[in-house]
Amino acid sequence: MRLNGRGLATTQNRGFMTRPPLQAADGRPLLLAVVGSTATGKSALALAVAEAVGGEIVSCDSTAVYRGFDIGTDKVPVSDRRDIPHHLIDVADPLETYTAARYSHDAAEAVRAVTGRGRLPILVGGTGFYYRALTRGLFPGPARDPQLRGRLTRVAHRRGVESLHRWLAHCDPASAERVKPRDEQRLVRALEVWLLTGRTLTDHFADTRSPIADYAVLTVALALDPDTLEARIARRVDEQFATGLLDEIGALWAAGVPPEAAPFRGLVYRQAVEHLQGIRDAAATRALIIRENRRYARRQLIWFRKEPNLHWMDTPGECEATHVATRRLLEAVVQPLA
Repeated sequence: MRLNGRGLATTQNRGFMTRPPLQAADGRPLLLAVVGSTATGKSALALAVAEAVGGEIVSCDSTAVYRGFDIGTDKVPVSDRRDIPHHLIDVADPLETYTAARYSHDAAEAVRAVTGRGRLPILVGGTGFYYRALTRGLFPGPARDPQLRGRLTRVAHRRGVESLHRWLAHCDPASAERVKPRDEQRLVRALEVWLLTGRTLTDHFADTRSPIADYAVLTVALALDPDTLEARIARRVDEQFATGLLDEIGALWAAGVPPEAAPFRGLVYRQAVEHLQGIRDAAATRALIIRENRRYARRQLIWFRKEPNLHWMDTPGECEATHVATRRLLEAVVQPLA
């Protein structure tokens, strides 16, 4: 082992390693996050950095938490994980409801455990709400009220969803700016919180605290040009079908997981289930999944653009230049080893 110019311990073959674990210059424990749009190579980048610095991966994917949902979520096969531990994958039964609040708690525990082992926790995934829940916190809001939600939903159906948005703009202008006029689910929740607590969602968010507030978070965000991303999405969808996506769904059904289960409502699975139910043929389903992936990628980009202090890169996660740039970011923020 030797020291490079910045005082980071290195080896000849693997870049710098973390013994003791990397800390920020102010002494706080460090978390590296890799986020961004789907199909940008986030997992490849996370694996490369984890192998180089002695890290462990903490997933940030709202469907990968479910056991048995592997191909449509692009979980890295165990054989390709290079003996690097992965956390928050396959931790929930498909019939469970896994919430962002539960994720925030579980991910914080995983991050602290990785740090405790003298390794670097690396958060990787594209579920923006989960990322925000962990790094910025969720307010301990009231439980859902089915009767109130029913009344709000009936108002939306009778007067139009936009009526809920106008109502929200009157009582909570800041939330109304964040929520689209036809996003019924988020409008109902914002109004539900206000009606149940007498405080706006904005006020509640102002009081939130991240469960890892004592960590320094360094976040790399990947965003590729539209043509490159579309080609990568199309290739991924072809691979999902070729490696047995439909067989995986059939096996889940045979094991007793109904088509109405929450993970089947996710991207890729929803469209594939509809195909198996005879709604459209295979070619149309493939085209639809590609189209919906593009739309999802745009929504992810919009979400992460609103997050503070992200370091954006426009090269794929598999690219050596991306690896080098990420390691340089780490070098710039870590506390030199004695």
